[in-house]
Amino acid sequence: MAKTYAIIGLGRFGSSLLESLISAGQEVLAIDRDADVIEDYMDKATHAVIADSQDEEALRDLDLPSFDHVIVAIGHNQQASILTTVLLKDIGVKSVVAKAENNLHARILQKIGADQVVRPEYEMAKQLAERLVTPNILNYITLSDDYSLAEVKITNFKFVNKTISDLNIRSDFGLNVIAVKAHDEFIAAPESAYMIRIGDILTVIGESINVKKFENLVSGN
Repeated sequence: MAKTYAIIGLGRFGSSLLESLISAGQEVLAIDRDADVIEDYMDKATHAVIADSQDEEALRDLDLPSFDHVIVAIGHNQQASILTTVLLKDIGVKSVVAKAENNLHARILQKIGADQVVRPEYEMAKQLAERLVTPNILNYITLSDDYSLAEVKITNFKFVNKTISDLNIRSDFGLNVIAVKAHDEFIAAPESAYMIRIGDILTVIGESINVKKFENLVSGN
């Protein structure tokens, strides 16, 4: 079932998010104070309006509390980002996601009530660093400060032709294997008797430090 989103600020992050949500079949209201920008998205967004997000009455007129999520994607104008976030919470928006430019901006957004704060450039750089440092981790998702989910490719022959149970992945590493990609086959919740082959990609979840230890062993590093 489609959810409703409002995106305030159509810079690089906001416009990319809009296009991704629309491609996923979601309903998106695009908001920007620049008429030329809004004109570019008239045919892409579900609705597109010109409005100043620092104007409380303008925000109230858009009935933003009725949306499932409102994203403050304002770029380098941190004052506008902060004021917009305050106003959105004041008028009763239940889920405000705000883009931060740096650590201090993120801390302020959290303190004034943003339900979720994102730093796209920082998060992408962190993921790229993880891939460069640990090339056998194909996808890496940070779930919290201590826990992660990762896709790990098996390239160490010492781990081949053994079952998940044989490798004691849960007891030795504290990790749960929740899926396996085996060439053209995808196996959700594999049984402990599954026989691992070279090139298999295991999706594991657990403490981040254990995910990295496991990756080092299965890649032969």
